[in-house]
Amino acid sequence: MSPGNMLAADTELERLEKAVAAISANLVELDQNPDRQELGRTRLTGRTAAAWADAGEALAQLWQGHRLLGEVIARARAMRGHGDRALKRMSDADRQSYQREVLGHSITLATATVPLAQRGLLGSGQVSTTCTPAELLAGMEAAFTTAVAVVTATGDAWRRTVPAAADAAAALAQARSLTRQAGTGGLAAEAERLLDEADRLLGDLTGTLATDPLGADTAGLDRVRALIARADAERTSATELRESLAQRLRDARTLATEVDTEARAAATARDAVAGRFAEHRVVTVRGDSLLADLAAVEALAAAGHWALISPRLSAWNRQARQRLTDLRDARARNAGLLAERNELRGRFDAYRAKALSRGLGEDPGLGPLADAAREALYAAPCDLTAARAAVDAYQDALSATIAAREAR
Repeated sequence: MSPGNMLAADTELERLEKAVAAISANLVELDQNPDRQELGRTRLTGRTAAAWADAGEALAQLWQGHRLLGEVIARARAMRGHGDRALKRMSDADRQSYQREVLGHSITLATATVPLAQRGLLGSGQVSTTCTPAELLAGMEAAFTTAVAVVTATGDAWRRTVPAAADAAAALAQARSLTRQAGTGGLAAEAERLLDEADRLLGDLTGTLATDPLGADTAGLDRVRALIARADAERTSATELRESLAQRLRDARTLATEVDTEARAAATARDAVAGRFAEHRVVTVRGDSLLADLAAVEALAAAGHWALISPRLSAWNRQARQRLTDLRDARARNAGLLAERNELRGRFDAYRAKALSRGLGEDPGLGPLADAAREALYAAPCDLTAARAAVDAYQDALSATIAAREAR
């Protein structure tokens, strides 16, 4: 047995021990990073959601890799012992095992079952992906870089853009105040139009910034500032203002119809899951009808109080858009409960069919698990977490039973 191989293994083991200690510290620091925690709390969309999904996968790989490396080190340290005396007591077989643990493909990353139709007569029922500790560590370096890059970029975007958006909002409010003071018949129409556009752009930007900072178009702030500057320079007649507000009122009526239609669809979706799942899992959107508030704004228009309409209509539109978003989200989430339950039922039926085709329909080890899965899936209310766990348990047991049979 070459002393050089043992020295290389000892050196590598020391390197791995130091690496795992550093990984632990860095992963804990990353986990406690305020930007990373904010990402974890926020319902992300767009580019940021996609980037965070990649980062989340990278973090999962890092924690799994940390665990696997820790297990390798523990096994290797148990084989090696400490000091030269421990080395002398090792047999050649022990040394080979130790060297393979530290330097060889001793880590199993994944094990997949090969479908029967894809196997040869002598083929294995399972295929494992393995690597050396050094290879795993190299992969973890790349995963850490991915996760840190997303957290850093998102935090930078929030810190850079949020204050700038707040400044633009303050400037917009000041411009609205000055516009209301211009003339004797109310707000200047062109200035109002420009300010509404600035409000819309700023609302879109801040809405995107809240959930998708990496996808926020920060150039929109320049457009908002330009619109505010033009609004400050332009004042037009009360007639132009009335035309602008009349159109916005028509648009609000269209939006109110959309909200009403979506409310009925959301109620139907909720009724479809009521009683089938725990009440806390079923999403309900509550709130008074928005039509009364819109009618009050229309009454101001009918009375000619145009100067009072714009801020109230803007507030109503924001509330209506939020209500529409909430209703759509509730409908999708309630529909998702049924979809998830049906997917689990489909999986369970498929594995039951597989068990029957293998003659395992009455297997004493699988029967109770099948009963538990069926009961969880068809209970009302249905606990999806428990149902998924029960289906997974039955699937794992079935796979293990089939593998054990084929190994005999």
